[in-house]
Amino acid sequence: MKAILIGIMPQERIRERVLAIARGDYKPKPDEPKVWFTSMKSLAEVLSDDNRALLRVIMETQPESISALAEATGRKVSNLSRTLKTMSNYGIVELKRERNFVRPVARATEFRIIAA
Repeated sequence: MKAILIGIMPQERIRERVLAIARGDYKPKPDEPKVWFTSMKSLAEVLSDDNRALLRVIMETQPESISALAEATGRKVSNLSRTLKTMSNYGIVELKRERNFVRPVARATEFRIIAA
């Protein structure tokens, strides 16, 4: 699995970058980060040791639902759901809706971090 490239820069600069891309003034290069955090602290919260371990469990067990993942990890469904939603917002986890279930899929377990 390919490593996700993560960038860190202040919120104002992220906003300026997004607006420049939307206006067509700037075209991101293929080797630039696609996931951005505003601080190392926020990155550390999302990619904590527990959450990286959770990603590995998702990769290894390929659970059919969040409930199945909760059983495999011993975590509560509500807590797990909130964590997965946050990771999904950053593109680290994909939450696939299948029938009556939501299946978590890890998009990466390795990360490269660039601090701007």
